[in-house]
Amino acid sequence: MKTLTRWSNTIMERYLPDPYIFVAILTLIVFLLGMGLTDSSPLDMTVHWGNGFWGLLAFTMQMVIVLVAGHVLASSPFFKRILSSMAGLAKSPGQAILLVTVISLIACWINWGFGLVIGALFAKEIAKKVTNVDYRLLIASAYSGFIIWHGGLGGSIPLSVATENHPFANMMGVVPTSETIFSTYNLFIIAVIFLTLPLLNRFMMPKKEDTVTVDPKLLEDEIEVEEVQEKTPAARLENSVTLSMLVGALGLVYLINHFVTKGFDLNLNIVNLIFFILGIIFHGTPKRFLAAVANAVKTAGGIIIQFPFYAGIMGMMVDSGLAGVMSQWFVSISTAATFPLFTFYAAGLVNFFVPSGGGQWAVQGPIMLEAAQTLGVSYSKTAMAIAWGDAWTNMIQPFWALPALAIAGLRAKDIMGYCVFVLLLSGIVISIGLFFF
Repeated sequence: MKTLTRWSNTIMERYLPDPYIFVAILTLIVFLLGMGLTDSSPLDMTVHWGNGFWGLLAFTMQMVIVLVAGHVLASSPFFKRILSSMAGLAKSPGQAILLVTVISLIACWINWGFGLVIGALFAKEIAKKVTNVDYRLLIASAYSGFIIWHGGLGGSIPLSVATENHPFANMMGVVPTSETIFSTYNLFIIAVIFLTLPLLNRFMMPKKEDTVTVDPKLLEDEIEVEEVQEKTPAARLENSVTLSMLVGALGLVYLINHFVTKGFDLNLNIVNLIFFILGIIFHGTPKRFLAAVANAVKTAGGIIIQFPFYAGIMGMMVDSGLAGVMSQWFVSISTAATFPLFTFYAAGLVNFFVPSGGGQWAVQGPIMLEAAQTLGVSYSKTAMAIAWGDAWTNMIQPFWALPALAIAGLRAKDIMGYCVFVLLLSGIVISIGLFFF
């Protein structure tokens, strides 16, 4: 395994470009495929790209906030002590890898936005405590837990089809989570990944001479707050703990009311609000909070620049019909027995170009559900096959890794060599779950 991972890391380091270059190349590939496989002209594809370019603005802002607010919360003295205490449980590099993977899996199963940020922040804290742990593998292990998000409590597709009047309710009705998230095959997949993924990450630990460590001092987030001696009304407000507590109380009351009235609805907006409110409270004063925000914003550049390009790719994939063409390829070679499996593979392929669970469901849902009806395959299993395909290839698609990489201060090529093996392991486990259960 050490030899394989060393080879994989070498390949990724040599050939995997910066995520911006990756998305630029992906844009050109989809542009050419759209012209070659559909009846779209070059002008049509250009229009599709331009029309879609700003289609993820709201989501882009959500991702910027989850990164910034999570970073702000983690830099607060109180939360630092919590992470530091948990990180102290790991006494060796092997234990560090196992612990980070398990925490990331649990957090991502609860909610993907929560897990994506907490996993990276926790890994960063462990790197300060445990010497001789490979920092690249540590962050890759934190990101690897993201593989189960769509089979967990925050999975957008299973939660969507469990809601009345969802987009495909006329075809498949309302599907309870007992047939998706808590189905036998899904619980099998989750359980096996929980058991095997930490061990896989542990086995990928490089030899001592190949280990890449990081100076713990470089991981400290120094928040500089200028001390102002004059006691003006403005200065008093900037350093007012009372003001922060009042704003924090307002947010806490809203959150309590949300969970009381809507149950465990931990959507991305609620996760962001939790991060924000706790950050305001734990930093104590508005001045310290704003200094932490200014420090965290510096890590959000990749998301701001790259997500519009992915929106443009989605525009070309959807409006040209290219996503439908790709899905139909897999439908044409499927039988009732193999259909869930090929749906999973099709979703994994489409996810490279439409890296959004909701967007992919809107594109592939009608095609796959119609085919499922013809072949007599369960609608719920078809939906989960698309969900797992969407989650699966995230392991080698830089789109979702950007927040974790920004927190860690790494490049995509630093972790993707390890993530390839997570892709292989999870692909086997998911395939077995969908085919034999």
